[in-house]
Amino acid sequence: MIDLLIVGGGPAGLATAIHAARAGLAAVVLEPRPAPIDKACGEALMPAAVLTLAELGVAVEGHPLRGIRYLDGRRCAEALFRRGPGLGVRRTALHRALSERAASLGVPVLPVKAGPVRQDGRSVSAAGLTARYLVAADGLHSPIRRALALDRPDPRPPRYGLRRHFALAPWTDRVEVHWSARSEAYVTPVAPGLTGVAVLTGDRAPFPEQLAAFPALAERLRAAPAGPVRGAGPLRQPVSARVAGRVLLVGDAAGYLDALTGEGISLALTTAGQLVRCVLADRPNAYERAWRQASRRHRLLTGTLLAIRSHPQAARQIVPTAALLPPLFAALVNRLG
Repeated sequence: MIDLLIVGGGPAGLATAIHAARAGLAAVVLEPRPAPIDKACGEALMPAAVLTLAELGVAVEGHPLRGIRYLDGRRCAEALFRRGPGLGVRRTALHRALSERAASLGVPVLPVKAGPVRQDGRSVSAAGLTARYLVAADGLHSPIRRALALDRPDPRPPRYGLRRHFALAPWTDRVEVHWSARSEAYVTPVAPGLTGVAVLTGDRAPFPEQLAAFPALAERLRAAPAGPVRGAGPLRQPVSARVAGRVLLVGDAAGYLDALTGEGISLALTTAGQLVRCVLADRPNAYERAWRQASRRHRLLTGTLLAIRSHPQAARQIVPTAALLPPLFAALVNRLG
């Protein structure tokens, strides 16, 4: 019998399959979309994610990132990574590298939709296949999570992400986070002649209008758009539990707070490993606690930053405070990275 039937062949699903195959489990991935899959993404891998990918035998090329820089048009604060470099990498390049590694380990990726999920006390089935456990890695708006009634209502205003690439040689080896009154723009060098810009905002407006909130950045990018705009949201997805019987949630499907700290891929890689360890021990319910422990720092720091962002007077002090207290800023960046 299949040990893990993984619904979703994005980074979280493929990372789970790789962890499983390395642990000697039989894993099958269901993903109807052809690889590589692109989506709205900041495309910055923190140092922890780079290290985990190397441990998994995933080789991916990109632009080395030495740290984080915050800017608000008047002030600048920056912190260097202490655990080695991060990596700016196209989402498609990351997906291709994960796909190749999963294939090298013999993991089948079937081009089919999961459809309804059915389970009993001994197995779970979808798409005509039966397994000991099923992993929902089907994204931010996970249909499986919704079918299991694990979504929680959220009364807070939604936030959205928009990303576009620009045909510009990178001008920095930092991830630049530009702050405006209501949004943030993440600038990530991803290749020798390509820079990605992702805007996080609570406002619904086209990308050019969003970019206009950052005049100096908009002027630098004005003549160099190099691809379509991709969007995602609402970003915040509260989830009541990560385990429902023999179904376990991973990646964005497991719940999402915000892209503000850029830790999504790193968290997905880490929790995928935790999930596989729990399945290997045949203790699926232990995954909930493992997920909470692995994500605690991310949830605390991201939640705190979002709370500050929601108060205009306090939000205006984020960059000045980071510039005034470099050791504190560096400590927070490296706690996340």
